[in-house]
Amino acid sequence: MISNIHLIGAGQTRFGELWDKSIRDLMEEATDAAIANSPCTALDIDLIVVSNMLAEVTNGQAHLSAIASSLLPHHPPAIRVESACGSGAFALHTAMAMLESGRARNVLVIGVEKMTDVSMETVASALMGAADSEQERPAGLTFPGIFGLIAQRYMHDFGLSREDLSLVSAVHHRNACANPFAQFRSEITPDAVSSSAAVADPLRLLDCSPISDGAAACILSTEHVNGVRVAASQIASDSLSIIHRPVITSFSATKDAAERALTEAGIKLKEIDVLETHDCFSIAALINLEDLGFCDPGQGINIYKDIFARRGDSGIALGVNLSGGLKGCGHPVAATGIKQVIDVAKQLQKTGRRYGLAHNFGGAAATCGVHILENVS
Repeated sequence: MISNIHLIGAGQTRFGELWDKSIRDLMEEATDAAIANSPCTALDIDLIVVSNMLAEVTNGQAHLSAIASSLLPHHPPAIRVESACGSGAFALHTAMAMLESGRARNVLVIGVEKMTDVSMETVASALMGAADSEQERPAGLTFPGIFGLIAQRYMHDFGLSREDLSLVSAVHHRNACANPFAQFRSEITPDAVSSSAAVADPLRLLDCSPISDGAAACILSTEHVNGVRVAASQIASDSLSIIHRPVITSFSATKDAAERALTEAGIKLKEIDVLETHDCFSIAALINLEDLGFCDPGQGINIYKDIFARRGDSGIALGVNLSGGLKGCGHPVAATGIKQVIDVAKQLQKTGRRYGLAHNFGGAAATCGVHILENVS
């Protein structure tokens, strides 16, 4: 069910290694920007939904909902949502449900992570909480290891080469150069990706999204009207561990959420012009394009070959991760899904195109959220 819900304000911090800012600072910066860019005031906010995965481990801080509430003068009620790297999409879906029910008219959604103040080992261990701690963690797997296994199987099944896979990160870094909020604003060549340090065969360092700090916030409203309407909000789930799935080169949660989102929006996939997809690892970007329905299994790389060859060509039908994606823009885990929706809205307004899709998943797509935005201006 979708009523007339509009995205009326948005703001974010830069993503990166932000050692001089606390998690509270990041939340406040994104919140202030979202309110400043909206037609409402802080006092119009009825409810806050906070998206966060790691604060207990990386910051020694729980109860982020109370911190978020204290950022506004009237201390509105606030709740926290966690669904691993898909937390942002699930927070947005929660906000949509509250708006559709009539329990709120203006909801502030904040996603935040502060990940760089602890050791890499601590972050890697905490992130494995998004996998199966009884079956995958004891095997010594980390998420690069899980997606390395997925990449190996994909290469075996579809004949993808190491050189072709390197095009994915090269395209995303190139896109990030135009994004002032991106963690990495410099181009890399496919050869640089292929020759970067091995992480989990066949994945190299530059196949992997970075550890990032950052926050993103948006305001959804049934009271105010803006140029961007939320046409669909859908979530789906799959088994937590990849060992329980019939195939690991396709993610059923993505397929389920996307199919329902298109039905809810009442549109065909070919009407989507702008896409922000969850490229936590380069292989995931290819699988995502296929699961969303933009190409057949094994053919995702052809979209990237076309984009890479036609640099800056406005004739490309589908704008993929124009923000730089998780790889170029950065990946402060629970902020990503909200940032994706903000970037889709920006691209729609900039280009005048009508529909865009944001795709955000948690773990190895054990949870997935898909949002479709419509440019109604």
